[in-house]
Amino acid sequence: MINKLLKTALGRLRIIAFLEGCSYLLLGFTMILKYKYAMPQPNYIVGLAHGILFVLYVGLLLQVSLIHRWNLLKIVGAFLASLIPFGTFWADKALFRPTDR
Repeated sequence: MINKLLKTALGRLRIIAFLEGCSYLLLGFTMILKYKYAMPQPNYIVGLAHGILFVLYVGLLLQVSLIHRWNLLKIVGAFLASLIPFGTFWADKALFRPTDR
């Protein structure tokens, strides 16, 4: 399944969207560790990973939107989904599924 997804830009976007969404949720947990328990290291590591995944997400979003000729509304919706917890999971289901099944 993963090998099949890695072969297309849309598949890579779906994988990165999932990982970015997971890192966003994990970042919320590490913020609690940082501010409540004075443990900043997990937040630093997860924050760094989240930042890298976010940049990859935006880059792949631009690539896929050009390949598939998405309209501006779909592009903006996919970008805004990355700013909301659980948003990328919704985007995968609503926006990133291939239409030619």
